[in-house]
Amino acid sequence: MTIKNIFKIHFLFYLVAFVCFITANFKNFIIFSSIILVHELGHIIGAIIFKWKIDKVILLPFGGITIFQENIDKSLKEEFIITILGPLFQLLFYYMYRGNEIFDYYNIIILIFNLLPIYPLDGSKIVNILFNTFIPFKKSHILTIICSIITITFILFFKHNLLLYLILFFIFLEIIKEIKKHNYYFNRFLLEKYLNNNKYKRKKTINKITKMYKQTNHFFYLNNKYYTEKQIMAYLFDK
Repeated sequence: MTIKNIFKIHFLFYLVAFVCFITANFKNFIIFSSIILVHELGHIIGAIIFKWKIDKVILLPFGGITIFQENIDKSLKEEFIITILGPLFQLLFYYMYRGNEIFDYYNIIILIFNLLPIYPLDGSKIVNILFNTFIPFKKSHILTIICSIITITFILFFKHNLLLYLILFFIFLEIIKEIKKHNYYFNRFLLEKYLNNNKYKRKKTINKITKMYKQTNHFFYLNNKYYTEKQIMAYLFDK
């Protein structure tokens, strides 16, 4: 896949660029966009290091997002490094060129906002990785969505800004999509367990498929008998 095919630009990005141009704010728009591009470059570099397949990088009017074409049950360590490299690249960019008031302001605002636990921001990905370390996959996804909604509600209660409302509206639409995909993600997670023969250091004994963890091999204790993960998955999908 070529760079041209990877990068996608949302139509609203062009609209915001046009508005900034006719209102003499195009320089600020370029500064803002350059910070976003450097941030996403961090994620891309991380993906290249760990050989993750990049589906696309989308430039949005108020940010960007890198989407990967990978299994759900990927290494939590790799996922964390790829996620954190975005903010780290942005920090490096800030320390290299700080001194311009607008540049410094945008950097700080983007960094703080991006680390909030709101889907699909990096903060929510870090929280989700933390949840998946200690909590089953299905519950982790639900808790990440709940954290997103609580954080948005908290911001709206204490902060009143028209631009912020607009950004949060677009983010909330993404959260709604994520809620609708909850069962799809869980079924895909189970299907990966069925199709792949991954061996993990962490092993757990459980009694329900909803208690399955990422990066874990499971044993099921049902009706006073032990079953392997493969046996349960085979029964589930063959049936």
